[in-house]
Amino acid sequence: MLYINRDSTTKRRLRADAMGITGNLSSEQLQSLDSQGYLVIESFATAEEIEALRKRMGQLLDDFDGSTASIFSTKDQQKTTDDHFYESAEKVSFFFEEKAFGDDGCLKQSKQLSINKVGHALHELDSVFKKFSCSEKVLSFLSSMGYKRPVIIQSMYIFKQPGIGGEVVPHQDNSFLYTEPPTCTGLWLALEDATIINGCLWAIPGSHKNGLVRRFIRGEKGVTFDRPSPTYDQKDFVPIEVKAGALVAIHGDLIHQSFENQSSKSRHAYSLHVVDTEGCKWAQENWIKRKVEPEPLYVS
Repeated sequence: MLYINRDSTTKRRLRADAMGITGNLSSEQLQSLDSQGYLVIESFATAEEIEALRKRMGQLLDDFDGSTASIFSTKDQQKTTDDHFYESAEKVSFFFEEKAFGDDGCLKQSKQLSINKVGHALHELDSVFKKFSCSEKVLSFLSSMGYKRPVIIQSMYIFKQPGIGGEVVPHQDNSFLYTEPPTCTGLWLALEDATIINGCLWAIPGSHKNGLVRRFIRGEKGVTFDRPSPTYDQKDFVPIEVKAGALVAIHGDLIHQSFENQSSKSRHAYSLHVVDTEGCKWAQENWIKRKVEPEPLYVS
């Protein structure tokens, strides 16, 4: 799949200048992002926006049939990847925690407390999530970072459930969402306070400058990494504790992770991954193989 500039007759082509999109990051913030590989913007989302996203997800959870979800794991993604996962690229799909089920195969508790995440097209298919994902504040943020023709390639609502919220092993987003040249940025919005106790993000500052370590490849026989995972020294990671409403921007090559949530408090977050489609090629080997090309948020 090759992204190219469309002609001027494209109905949803939105020019950045016509929309009044201007960058909202300072030079100091951009320098910090370049140096550290991540940037925290406090109070990015309002209390009203957080409430709207959480309330809507509650409605989606109430309505979904628990028999249609699968288990999500970052420890053995090749084993757990199935058609449900592949098709989620253009759907709103539900994934359970690994520890949500008992020996009898039944959920130990309610589905609302058993879900790992919902993804990966909330930003396209749900009006509440689309409103925030395509808001002026998000577009201005991307403009600040130099995106010319940005596309949200996936979105996820992540629950990090009390007591069973699964570990996310050290990884780089560019491994899964690779463009040539690499352009992926993660936008991770805290919908609840994220602390060391309930499973906040951890990152190795500056690790993005070492480049991409490995790629997650989808072939005829499924998906697998093209090389083994490196061993990381946990002493190199720093916690990214943030209050609800904070946005964490994550460079596509930054090594980051989160631990299991063994506390009694959840850690809800809404995550977007954005790639630039101006002069960039979407890798055919990525796990996401869309049937319909995503529309750009704007065109500079």
